[in-house]
Amino acid sequence: MTRRRILIIGKNGQVGFELRRSVAPLGDVTATGSSELDLAREESIYTVLDRVKPDVIINAAGHTAVDKAEDDRENAEKLNAEAPAVLARYSKQNGVLLVHYSTDYVFDGTGKRPYLETDPAAPLCVYGSTKNRGDVAIRESGCAHLIFRLCWVYGVRGRNFFLTMRRLAASREELRVVSDQRGCPTSSRLIAEATAQALGQVLRSRSPESYYGTYHLASDGEATWHQFASKIIELMPAEKRICTQVTPITTAEYPTAAVRPAYSVLDCGKLKDTFGIELPHWEAVLELVNEELNTQN
Repeated sequence: MTRRRILIIGKNGQVGFELRRSVAPLGDVTATGSSELDLAREESIYTVLDRVKPDVIINAAGHTAVDKAEDDRENAEKLNAEAPAVLARYSKQNGVLLVHYSTDYVFDGTGKRPYLETDPAAPLCVYGSTKNRGDVAIRESGCAHLIFRLCWVYGVRGRNFFLTMRRLAASREELRVVSDQRGCPTSSRLIAEATAQALGQVLRSRSPESYYGTYHLASDGEATWHQFASKIIELMPAEKRICTQVTPITTAEYPTAAVRPAYSVLDCGKLKDTFGIELPHWEAVLELVNEELNTQN
């Protein structure tokens, strides 16, 4: 397989950091952070693209602070909607494959079964709305693309629910956690490894266009935030936690700036059928992530 030039945007994020290792066998990787490529400025995007001349762009960056986006719509629009449109135009004009990450928050959460890729988007918040606009721009551009919708991303780096629960459990005897929202806790490493597996198949294929499209990528199974938190704390070493009680509460008891879908479980059957990727259960993945963090500490 001819080595491709792969550009990763968002190298310091949860997924971007893991991607650098996972996609390295597939080509010559250039990874950029916000100091090198400012997604809010089109000229900054083109400066890097013209220098790297990538065969593959993996966009793992964006405005991911869900609640802050409600008061920062302009910046969320630039990073989540306008920047992907710029990347898509470049990809179309230059025959580049664009890999992009979306979110379960494009759905309104009224579903009663796991969401399919073909289900209509109906975002409830600025974050979900701007991410959906980015997805639409990519699809409408006609560029070669893989869009992976993610759900409840966490890992050993950055700011995420997993690390927050561990930190709070070390200092509080009781945690109150929402129990009426359901999703699929998914680790950043699993996302990066699945991306690399799918991308490798596309790059080796004689008919890569048969793979292009939108896919759901999330751990198997589902959980509430309360169930996720309870498992996180259960796995913590006893000497590192003082929390003894995880109390379930309703969304109404924990109001946030952004409205979140009550149910955003993703059906990943298309990913399995197309790429043969088996996604493990979220509890098994959490145990691996927990072990990784414990070895670091």
